[in-house]
Amino acid sequence: MQGVVLGGSKNLFDVECEDGITRLCSIKGKKLDVGGKYYNPLAPGDCVSIEPDEKTEGQGQIIKLLPRRNEYGRWNVKGREPQLLAANVDLILCITTPDEPPFRPRFVDRVLAQAECAGITPVIVCNKCDLDAADDPDFDFRLTDWENIGYKVLRVSAATGEGLDELAATIEGKLCVLTGQSGVGKSSLINRLDPSLNLKTGELSDKYGRGTHTTTRGNLLHIKLEESFAGKKDAVASIIDTPGVRRFVLNDIAPCDLALYFREMKPLLGKCSFGMSCTHTHEAGCKILEGVYAGAISEERYESWQRICDELSTGSWED
Repeated sequence: MQGVVLGGSKNLFDVECEDGITRLCSIKGKKLDVGGKYYNPLAPGDCVSIEPDEKTEGQGQIIKLLPRRNEYGRWNVKGREPQLLAANVDLILCITTPDEPPFRPRFVDRVLAQAECAGITPVIVCNKCDLDAADDPDFDFRLTDWENIGYKVLRVSAATGEGLDELAATIEGKLCVLTGQSGVGKSSLINRLDPSLNLKTGELSDKYGRGTHTTTRGNLLHIKLEESFAGKKDAVASIIDTPGVRRFVLNDIAPCDLALYFREMKPLLGKCSFGMSCTHTHEAGCKILEGVYAGAISEERYESWQRICDELSTGSWED
């Protein structure tokens, strides 16, 4: 029998099976052949083969991981190992805010690079666009810059409902993974899209202006989209809600390869005077530097690329 992992940890996972029953399953023999790429063997969205327990209803054993269409992960700094967050997804929804917590465009740039590396379409969802900070010209510039290089940007508000019709249309019928800082309102957005879920939400920390971790592990949720946003009855989507993080560190990307995952830089690679040996920092005839000087590549994105390269080279990660 086959099923989809909804969530779990260590050796116990909730698996939604093809017969409509969700079973609590352990890994047979406590070891699964997953290639050793991540410290966690399975993640929400994984497809597995199981053996139902004939004696105990609602339980079973996972015997095989089925091939993944894609996988989305990050480097877990605390555990010093790669962490798989989701598998077999259609979209990565990167949730950000203009304020509360503060806008961090480099966090978004990291998520975009990881999505490009994984071959998964990212969508930038700016929540809390009802705040005064959303009118800041610098904030609007960054959103427009991402749009200009081909990313879809949604301006929404879980508080007022602004933009949630477009968000519902974007995710309908798809499996999406939500990622973002603690406090950006991932759970609040899900609650507005499907009020029946009533997920726990957290208040921002007064001391740091950052969120508290209300989602402690990734879970795959099936949501019935609110008719007022979806524009029709029985519209559904599936969402993997991941724990909020303060630092998103890239996984399996070398500093020399980072430009491959910046959309506006990739077409210029290999065209510099020094070819693929160019560091894109000082060389005469560097096409990426020429693109920055000409305004084809924004100075902000170029600086972001530089700083992320430094992080990958030194292992010193910024919040």
